Formats: sequence, structure tokens, C-alpha cells
Amino acid sequence: MRKCFALLFLVVLTSCQLFLSKEEKTDKIVHDELQAIDWNNVEKYPLFVGECDEMASKDAQRECFQTVLLRYFTEAMADLQFQVKQDLHDTIYVDFKIDQHGFILISNIEESTNVLNEIENFNALVSERLNDLTTVKAANYRGIPVNMRIRLPIVLNTQ
Repeated sequence: MRKCFALLFLVVLTSCQLFLSKEEKTDKIVHDELQAIDWNNVEKYPLFVGECDEMASKDAQRECFQTVLLRYFTEAMADLQFQVKQDLHDTIYVDFKIDQHGFILISNIEESTNVLNEIENFNALVSERLNDLTTVKAANYRGIPVNMRIRLPIVLNTQ
């Protein structure tokens, strides 16, 4: 009798999954997959076409992307000159978003009252220069183009 009861209990426990609808099973699978995704990591970094090798390792892609982005960033900012009354020793952070289509957009420029007191249109000038950066091949996660956020510093040091 006990064996029969144990067997019946085991059958009831395992058969509960049989009563779930296809939609509930799909929702459970999707939920489990979403929990397993590392949202802070990409499989492929954005690539500058003609500059970075798509078949390179992830570390090599990251290094190439950083190097080329900094080169574009430096070239865009190179001929900006400001006159200040007082010495500035400050760091401004520029937040970029690279969307799933590869467009590089400025999402935020951190404001500094010291900088804005000395160079009142600083943020507008930086935005104007950096909005003309080239496009890239978007970052990928599981083969799907995804958005990516980047933060770069602008170090201001006058003497």
C-alpha cells in the first residue's frame, strides 16, 4: 500500500508540469532566459568599419574600438581653444549612446559650475563637435545589434 501511495504521489508531482499551458511554458522559458542574460556585457563591441577586424577576439575588438573612438574624439576636439580668466583643473564626463543602428549620440555632458563660469557655452561647443562623429557597426549580444553606453572624460587643465 505504501509503495502504491508513494508511486501515486510521485506521479502527481511530476504530472503538474503536464497541466501547464503552452503559453505558461513559453513564459517560464523566456523568464529563465532573461534571468540568465548578462545585461552588462556584449559579445561583440561596436566596430569602426575598415579600422577594426570583425573576426578578432573580443579583447582585440574592445581595444580597437577604444583606440579609434579616442582618435575620433581627439580629432573632433583638437582645434577648440578657450580663453579663461582663472586656471581650470577639472574633468567633465561625456556620456555616449551607440544605438543598435550604429549611430553615436551624446546622451549627457556632465555640468561643472567651474567650467561653465569660465566657458559659458562649453557644453554646446562640445556637443556640436562630438555629434558629428562617424557611425559604427553596432555592438552585438547573441547576434542581435544592441545599444551600448560609453563614458569618456574630458580633462581640462590650464595654467
